[in-house]
Amino acid sequence: MDAMQLTVILSDIRSVHNVGSIFRTADAAGVEKIYCCGYTPTPLDRFGRVRQDFAKVSLGAEASVAWEYIESAVEAIKKLKDNDWKIFAVEQAKNSIPYDRIPKLKLGGGKVALMMGNEVGGIPAAILKKCDAILEIPMRGKKESLNVSVAFGIVAFALVSGSRQ
Repeated sequence: MDAMQLTVILSDIRSVHNVGSIFRTADAAGVEKIYCCGYTPTPLDRFGRVRQDFAKVSLGAEASVAWEYIESAVEAIKKLKDNDWKIFAVEQAKNSIPYDRIPKLKLGGGKVALMMGNEVGGIPAAILKKCDAILEIPMRGKKESLNVSVAFGIVAFALVSGSRQ
């Protein structure tokens, strides 16, 4: 199989720092494009200027990773699925699978979009139903989840490194 193509859908992420961190990690992981959806902050402010708080965290990755604002995550999912991308949500759910055990059949042609959701509410059930798989990072401590940017890094690098079984 050819090298995996990876893109990202960010749905209603609140923190500009989390989004900036995801951009920086996306650059390191070789992500092709990031779709900022809903109220997810973009690298540019409403006047089209680079957001200094964003750039401070991303260290310029907004210039090296392509990005696009799409109003809703559902629109982004449709756009990607119409172009043969598999959508993998990173979320805790009854039907989730550990991120490192993605069946090879689910990878399709190697075009994968990782969807990350809101820091508190996660990804709504209606959107999860539109995804090809829901990936979960097993928690071993007392906390039930990780910071969204940390979770993104773990799953993105697992996918691109081929460490899945």
